[in-house]
Amino acid sequence: MNGSVHQQPPVSDPPQPRRSMVVCAVIGAAFMAAVDEIVFHQILAWHHFYDRSTSGVGLLSDGLLHTAEVLGLVAGFFLFADLRRRRTLAPDHAWAGFFLGLGGFQLFDGIVDHKLLRLHQVRYGVDVTPYDWGWNLAGALLLVIGVVLGVRAARRVRAATAS
Repeated sequence: MNGSVHQQPPVSDPPQPRRSMVVCAVIGAAFMAAVDEIVFHQILAWHHFYDRSTSGVGLLSDGLLHTAEVLGLVAGFFLFADLRRRRTLAPDHAWAGFFLGLGGFQLFDGIVDHKLLRLHQVRYGVDVTPYDWGWNLAGALLLVIGVVLGVRAARRVRAATAS
């Protein structure tokens, strides 16, 4: 050896499926918030996060949403990096969490923000019904994908521990 000390890789703890799922759900929700904010608020200019006031308040609300999504992404990726560093990431559960976060954000936005609180609509000046259906069905599809991936991941863990 050339004078350097060879270090053994750290012993890894067992995978952490629940933490992997939660961390990646945070990343998924923040990612979908970013897609919503960039595509629908900025590029298409269909709405702001809060449309029941002036356009200035709408822009402020978009800025606050953007701040929250960036904080979610940064925190999520720091926690994800920690899982990787400790070698405790459960990839199957992580993917399930990511899709649960995507779909969860989309449905929450479509049902709570659009319909219950009426903070904004998907689009104005048109019949919103097809937009609502598309928005919520897309969110439901992403959520179903997350559930299916989560069930598969749990079955794999059970099968691995049973053998």
